Amino acid sequence: DFKVWQQFWRLLGVDQFQINGIASKYWEPDDSFVESFKAVTTPIFSPGDCALPVAGSGQWGGQAPETYARTGRTVDLLYLCGGGIVSHPDGPGAGVRAVQQAWQAAVDGIPLADFALNHPELARSIEKFGDGKAA
Repeated sequence: DFKVWQQFWRLLGVDQFQINGIASKYWEPDDSFVESFKAVTTPIFSPGDCALPVAGSGQWGGQAPETYARTGRTVDLLYLCGGGIVSHPDGPGAGVRAVQQAWQAAVDGIPLADFALNHPELARSIEKFGDGKAA
């Protein structure tokens, strides 16, 4: 069980865990990601004794709203978006901006489609990755 294993690793000094992500490209279901997130952000000895959760595997801005909602409305995580950035149709710079815009929309409680109306990088990212298969 990961909840137990991650405690052993943390006692040995591990301070971050890649725990997949919402709608990841691997086999792990979203609920498993959420449980893993809770496990690594639960202190072992003191309130500040938490590991950094690393969300990855097929991530792009489109998963930001659900990730934000299902992790307790936090931005205290590392959100890895390889293909979701470098495969953006307008280049990696636009990919970075699209992910930032998606997270801003999530934090502000604005649906991505609405936020994309005034944010062309996010709009192009939704066009490219919105089918869930490209990132």
